Amino acid sequence: MKIAVASDHAGFRTKEDIKKYLSAKGYQVEDFGAPNEDSCDYPDSAYPAARSIAAGRNDKGVFVCGSGNGVNIVANKVKGIRSALVYNKEVAGFAKADTGCQVICFGARFMEVDFIKECIDIWFSAPEPAERHLRRINKISRGEK
Repeated sequence: MKIAVASDHAGFRTKEDIKKYLSAKGYQVEDFGAPNEDSCDYPDSAYPAARSIAAGRNDKGVFVCGSGNGVNIVANKVKGIRSALVYNKEVAGFAKADTGCQVICFGARFMEVDFIKECIDIWFSAPEPAERHLRRINKISRGEK
């Protein structure tokens, strides 16, 4: 599985830890930035990362900024992408099982990296959306047109 990672300066260190974690688990990781902790704008990394998923070059994405809100908004602006702001383990599971999100986002200023890693594992292991959720997901897709 190929995973796109993206961050702004506030999420840089967390993104770097996530990148190592995912690579150690055998995932192929593509890093869209930020390249360091110098101030930068989250759309500059989140848009290309989300577009890579929409185009099929990456399978999923894990995005990080200070609050998680900015990268989440950007990801959801890309046609075909469903993104969730994850702040606890239950939401991590629902992000896949209920909405089939391809991207999950985290707030580095408010979450410990080990907890984020747990949430990522829950998201990966959650079941695919059940039929009743597919009906809703399809309505989201139709709304993009």
